[in-house]
Amino acid sequence: MSHARITLDRDFTIGEVPRRIFGSFVEHMGRCVYTGIYEPGHPSADEEGFRTDVLELVKEMGPTVIRYPGGNFVSGYNWEDGVGPVEQRPRRLDGAWHTVESNAFGLHEFVRWSKKAGTEIMEAINLGTRGVDAARELVEYANHPGGTYLSDLRKQHGTAEPFDIRLWCLGNELDGPWQIGHKTADEYGRLAQEAGKAMRFVDPDLELVAVGSSSSAMPTFGSWEHTVLSHAYDEVDYISMHAYYQEEDGDAQSFLATSLDTDYFIESVVATADAVRAKRKAKKFINISFDEWNVWYQRGLDTDDQPHKVSKGWREYPRLIEDEYNVTDAVVVGTLLNSLLRHGDRVTIANQAQLVNVIAPIRSEENGPAWRQTSFWPFARMSELARGQILRVAVDSDKVATKKFGDADLVDVSATWDEEHGRVALFLANRGLDDAADVEVVLRGLGASGVRRAEVLDIPKGGDRFTTNTEQSQPVGLRPLDGVGIDEGVLKLTLPALSWAVVELDVSTV
Repeated sequence: MSHARITLDRDFTIGEVPRRIFGSFVEHMGRCVYTGIYEPGHPSADEEGFRTDVLELVKEMGPTVIRYPGGNFVSGYNWEDGVGPVEQRPRRLDGAWHTVESNAFGLHEFVRWSKKAGTEIMEAINLGTRGVDAARELVEYANHPGGTYLSDLRKQHGTAEPFDIRLWCLGNELDGPWQIGHKTADEYGRLAQEAGKAMRFVDPDLELVAVGSSSSAMPTFGSWEHTVLSHAYDEVDYISMHAYYQEEDGDAQSFLATSLDTDYFIESVVATADAVRAKRKAKKFINISFDEWNVWYQRGLDTDDQPHKVSKGWREYPRLIEDEYNVTDAVVVGTLLNSLLRHGDRVTIANQAQLVNVIAPIRSEENGPAWRQTSFWPFARMSELARGQILRVAVDSDKVATKKFGDADLVDVSATWDEEHGRVALFLANRGLDDAADVEVVLRGLGASGVRRAEVLDIPKGGDRFTTNTEQSQPVGLRPLDGVGIDEGVLKLTLPALSWAVVELDVSTV
């Protein structure tokens, strides 16, 4: 049996839980939009063509903010193509994913869908093939009350009131050679500076996200952030991060420890942003928008999953990167969420990519059902319960050896204290493949009077770590975690091998 001892103290907090870290992402890619959130003619479709079965799962999952419309897609996208009468919208080739875009779903449809889903909008602009003019015009169309050509055009298109979109991404992954309109850091930094300035001339209260590195493995990582912020520091509020992880060559232990790379990535970007701040003698801090993250099994470049390498003909909404997530993947997703939460003083926005079908926690079939993937559960519970203050966690855990990251804590944890509702929530993962872990949690200044809820996701009976949820069967989910108790201020529990758990406690301050 493995062991871990965790200490929480009411007086040692990181800051308020930034609710925007429980964000998601809808891109015009594969079947995320078409037959995902939007499918007129589906048995569950409402009067606007939105799949209500998917909407109900989205509400259950609880994303707070959704990034739209891309992604690689946005770097070749004309926003004007997605507004106005649907029958008059142009069909376009999308070079990013080698598909045909009908534009049947656009900005107005997404705003209406977001209201039904109860989510904030994070709008991305095209700084690949377009620039300052298109950026400021989109802000005017979306946010200006009326009395100008573009704001009145929005009204003619059926929406009298402004969309009031506050959060904007200044492009996407422009550090990457795969991106339409790929740029150097100096080229992008100047463009972001001028686009942001022009957008704020139209609406001064915007929050702007500059493009950061597409991964910590990029050859320009570090220098990209420094150069971009040296140009655009005054105009932006956030710098973005993207990261995807997968199990490689059967190395499950390294895969289960990938949140250590997330920790390193976040802390490096924060250090770079703060170095620019010091050099400029600026007062404000630049925070992190981790606006793409997930498990993604990136296959060879000669498959249909990769941009620019698709050999088949041009198609509408083909199946692209519809990964089926297993138990191991769900535990990793839980640890990545833990990393984001532990860095919630600086990572104040995050978006799991993507919401439906495309490397997604929710799957759907055309004219068929929708269901929860294994990765749905850690996100849903953390979005529900992570409120109030982020508690600092002191962890003394047995270690697990990994090839990529050296020794990692066997038990990974994050925790929050919601004083208003008298609740402490703990989110724990056991990275061990074979052994259960006995865990003690010392609660200082937090008088725990009982366990409200204790649930665990682990290998289902008769399954293994590769068990997935499918259209026909969903064996992986949360079940009650037995044997959880409190003894003289110490919470005691046992985590099964390869598991993710949530424990919710009734507490008072003492």
